[in-house]
Amino acid sequence: MSDSGSAAPSRAALFTAFALVYLIWGSTYLVMKFAVASMPPLLMAGTRYGIAGGLLYGFMRWRGEPAPTLQGWGYAAIIGVCLLGFGNGGTTFGVLYLPSGITALLVATVPMFLAVLGWLSGIAPRPTKWVALGLGAGMAGMYLLAAHPAATPVKQPGHTGLGMSIVLVAALVWSIGSLYAKNHRPTPSPFASGGMQMLCGGIAMLLLGLGRGEASGFELAQVTTKSWLAYAYLVTFGSIVAFSAYIWLLRVVEPALAGTYAFVNPVVAVLLGWAFAGEILNPQMLIGAGLIVLAVVLVLLGGRRKVAVTAPVALAPAPETSVAS
Repeated sequence: MSDSGSAAPSRAALFTAFALVYLIWGSTYLVMKFAVASMPPLLMAGTRYGIAGGLLYGFMRWRGEPAPTLQGWGYAAIIGVCLLGFGNGGTTFGVLYLPSGITALLVATVPMFLAVLGWLSGIAPRPTKWVALGLGAGMAGMYLLAAHPAATPVKQPGHTGLGMSIVLVAALVWSIGSLYAKNHRPTPSPFASGGMQMLCGGIAMLLLGLGRGEASGFELAQVTTKSWLAYAYLVTFGSIVAFSAYIWLLRVVEPALAGTYAFVNPVVAVLLGWAFAGEILNPQMLIGAGLIVLAVVLVLLGGRRKVAVTAPVALAPAPETSVAS
């Protein structure tokens, strides 16, 4: 895939990029659940993004990208802390209490937060009637998810409400950071900016994890092979491959089209959780899931103008838009 995006992309390139974003980002919720099964959640996420960000930023500097300014690093720190430290970090923490599929569906509320916050801040127009209908459907869907939890094994059961609260706050802060990122670019290069944001967000999660005492009593010997494989997948495919495909799409297609992963990822996550992790959805939760997906579609397609919409999956944010996982 070309970095410049000046030439018209081929259909094969577009299909490959969309497939990477849809499938990989949708799978990170389940893979993240496997990783935190034997790793401290914030230390896992912090080192994951620190490594991925360091590799991406170092590669771009090696290619000749100029060093960013101090102000650019300041922008990257704010965006990284909001989108990764709070957004992705909260999601990583939430899967301790929730099935991965439900976590992904709650993260799909990001477009709804963006619609309301964008309007209140003057960045986006007032929501249309279709957007308002989508917001109502999303609220109903979240109620059904909260009121009818499935009997699905999680690492720390009995705290469904806490898990949902953490993930929803993470989605809210992710949205705030996304709106800030729209007009504050750390560097002209989206790849270098993404690496900077991952580095800053990773450091924030590491410090928070250390402050929580996650390193106390933790030994690398206790990490299972399954968790190591999941961790490697998150660093390489989740944070670098899919992210690079996404920011390339932002250059060659309409941002709203690239942002369609926001309502595709939950479907992928639910199916993978059912197939590989024994996650079960009862009828009420299936209805709730359908309402949330419908809500996101209405919010994305019912706006008066096209905007970029993303969610805090377990990936890095794109710097030019209201973003990412």
